[in-house]
Amino acid sequence: MNDVPDVRPNYFEPNYDPAKIAPYTLEDPLTFLDGRKVKTPADWQSRRREILDIFAKEMYGKEPPAPECLVTELAEEKIGALAGFAVRSQYKMYFKEDKSGPCIDWLVLRPRYAKKPVPVILFLNYKGGHELIPDEEVFIPDAWCKTPPDHKLPRERGVQCDPNGATTFPAGILLAAGYAVMTACYCQVSPDPVSDEKEERFKQENFAWTGVFDLWGPRDESRTDNTTSLGAWAWALSRGLDLAERIPEIDAARAVVTGCSRLGKAALIAAARDERFSAAVPVQCGGGGATLAKRDFGENVATEVKMFRHWYCKAYGKYQRNPAQLLTFDQHLLVSAVAPRKLLIAGFDKPWFDAEGEYLACKAASCVWEFLGKGGMPRVPYPGDFDTSAIGSDLGFYRRSEEHGIADFDWLRLLEFVRQDR
Repeated sequence: MNDVPDVRPNYFEPNYDPAKIAPYTLEDPLTFLDGRKVKTPADWQSRRREILDIFAKEMYGKEPPAPECLVTELAEEKIGALAGFAVRSQYKMYFKEDKSGPCIDWLVLRPRYAKKPVPVILFLNYKGGHELIPDEEVFIPDAWCKTPPDHKLPRERGVQCDPNGATTFPAGILLAAGYAVMTACYCQVSPDPVSDEKEERFKQENFAWTGVFDLWGPRDESRTDNTTSLGAWAWALSRGLDLAERIPEIDAARAVVTGCSRLGKAALIAAARDERFSAAVPVQCGGGGATLAKRDFGENVATEVKMFRHWYCKAYGKYQRNPAQLLTFDQHLLVSAVAPRKLLIAGFDKPWFDAEGEYLACKAASCVWEFLGKGGMPRVPYPGDFDTSAIGSDLGFYRRSEEHGIADFDWLRLLEFVRQDR
């Protein structure tokens, strides 16, 4: 690797010039590392495991183990929430019998008048479930927040009901469509310090490894594949699915995982790792998520490992000088690991996010869905903003403009996509 030249003199600066994208080659998702071709669905399962092992060793760190103990406690419930249409339940989740150690609060909303178990949309939120609906009974999590000066979660309720916000949460529409919703605050899982955090005790290299990391013992800093925050957030989404399986009114076999930005990355990782998720809709997950790293456009490997040291394992840093030549894998392989389940990538039309890199990743992964007898991504040119022509029955991509977040437009695309086979 030392003989490979730097891709650009200052590779920490993002490239926004398409003419400066170096040539690159993408690995075939249907070819094993030893050159063998995937010939059967059973072969694909082995290849999928091989792909996940690559990402565990080289990018996201080793996958955390399932908890030895999972205690879920119904802490509060109201029948007739949200103008009478919902059942609102709040659960506390512990990982020790004595309820010591990490705790995650889950907010569950489900249709009150459903006649049979309903599918569920599951995601992590940024600042607490109390921001999603204007309900005084929703718990405000006891969690550290990266916002100074006091690092406490904001107390304002229902802010995501504002249609002018970058992120909206149409609770009534989701319930009316026949879906339950489960969400927890990602800060309770693992804190997310900024790269320029001033307080020593809250710096990324130490403070990020708290929360659920306390369950996994001391870190071995000699390893290059330690569990990362992205891996921990993905792990928590699987624990939410564990809870869904314990709620009789929820059909956990039809669970949809979503999330925006870094939590969209976590949703994609969770879906790739956990085959219990029947569908995934990562929104604006960008670099480090669905975007091809070898394209070196917008956010790149160097900026990722510099700004977000806790999101990626140490091994990933060795690719930053010239990802086009040094990387032996790319994000299309992670995308393919979701096959044959449903996957919709929602892109954001800002250069930093390189939505075209997401489209190309889906295009390169589409062969796996087709091989497994599912619908690949439609063979259309890179679509413009709000163009849904690249959304197929099982794999799709779209992009939009405006602000960064999950908007009503995104929620509607999610519902249309996951409801096609109902």
